Amino acid sequence: MPARSSRVVLTAVLTAATALALAACTATATPDPAPTESSSVQSGAPTAPPTAAPKLVPGGSATDNLPFFDSVNNGVIAAATAANSTADGKGFVSALRDGGFTVADMQVTPDITTVGVKADSIQFSVALGGQCLIGQYSFGEYHSLVAPLLGTGKCLIGETRTIDF
Repeated sequence: MPARSSRVVLTAVLTAATALALAACTATATPDPAPTESSSVQSGAPTAPPTAAPKLVPGGSATDNLPFFDSVNNGVIAAATAANSTADGKGFVSALRDGGFTVADMQVTPDITTVGVKADSIQFSVALGGQCLIGQYSFGEYHSLVAPLLGTGKCLIGETRTIDF
């Protein structure tokens, strides 16, 4: 009987070990987290007001008007993208004019190259208070800067097109 009793003990040990192993694999109930303060509850700290859209600063410097210049030009790009087309010089000049800049102070490079293909890059500018707001749209990217007015009284070097639209 000693062999039989060791078999019974071994079976009991294996059964207990199996039960413990299976118990470890089963999901246990996790306690609900303690309630926290809702995000809609005011914490007492003031929130930042929403930022207003940039506006033209009449009589302001080119630096003062750069945020508005960028806003107008990014709007042209967004509208062209939404229409599944590409922003062009006429679109930039028209939007800048509609925004309050003076056409006589603007320059824009041609949209078509001298060999008749669409230009890879368009530059456009507004002379303002002895400085220049200059924008460039190329390969889907827009960049701008404020630069000094050139000795010619213009902002862009090279061929520009007549703004007659």
